[in-house]
Parts: sequence; structure tokens; C-alpha cells
Amino acid sequence: MKRRIPPLFALAAAFVLPAWAAPKMVTLSVPGMTCAACPITVKVALTKIPGVSKADVSYEKRQATVFFDDAKTNSAALTRVTADAGYPSHVVGVAP
Repeated sequence: MKRRIPPLFALAAAFVLPAWAAPKMVTLSVPGMTCAACPITVKVALTKIPGVSKADVSYEKRQATVFFDDAKTNSAALTRVTADAGYPSHVVGVAP
């Protein structure tokens, strides 16, 4: 015998579960950026990740500041996508 989820419970869960997600900000060091066009590639790669709401990339600082939903992605995914784009990075700071 299958158990059914009461419709009221399912509706409540739909509104409550997204509240558990927390916006995060992470700063990545991206030392391989060697020209003013490199940040464009890094930004495009980062903003394609589901859950990333904003990415600010600085050629001068060789850094990317990324705002994301931690229920949809994480720092490891961010560093992986920059490496896949040809720009290995590492986390230098995290803020809630």
C-alpha cells in the first residue's frame, strides 16, 4: 500500500523548503588572468552555474566575487567551472 503525502503538507513544504537556502558570497583568487579580456570568460562561466546570481570579476585584483544560493551550488563547483574555462582558482574568502 502506497502512502500519499497530504496536499496541504506538500504545499507547505513548497514554501518552507526554499527558505532553508542561504545566499552566500565567496571570493576566488584567479591568478591566471593575463589580459583585460580574461575576466569576461571567467564571468560568463560563473554566471552559467545554476544558483549564481551575480559574479564580479576584477582583472586588476585577479579575483572574482560570486553571489550564489548554497542550496543550488557550492564553492567547489565555482572553482571547477573556472578551471574548466582555463582559469584555475581557489577560495580566499567566504561570507554568509
